[in-house]
Amino acid sequence: MAGLSYPLGEHHRSEVRAQSGRAADELTVEGIRDGRITAADAAVDPETLRRQADFAAAGGNPQLAQNLRRGAELATFADDDVLRFYDALRPGRSSASELEAIAAELERGGAALCAALVREAAAQYVRRGLIS
Repeated sequence: MAGLSYPLGEHHRSEVRAQSGRAADELTVEGIRDGRITAADAAVDPETLRRQADFAAAGGNPQLAQNLRRGAELATFADDDVLRFYDALRPGRSSASELEAIAAELERGGAALCAALVREAAAQYVRRGLIS
């Protein structure tokens, strides 16, 4: 984090990028109006989320840091997949084996932190008798 200042969008705007690779400086209303900027350009880059996580951890907020790191992992998944994962995690929506399958899918996609969270949730749901 040496040489970085928070917030990234103000102090390091040219280094903040969308998943498409566009720098934050390129994301303008004019670009949207004339069609140069699309919805894909609005997707946050996982590296930006990881940097935000580093700031949160350094600022004494480890829970926010972990959430941002999990967000960085999920940023590479399709929106429909993320919504499917979210829906499956609602108590009573999935069995323990279905949640394990989602955790495995997350791991295959490089989302180890998210997979661990799904497994932790499944264990708690089983312990509380919410799922079997």
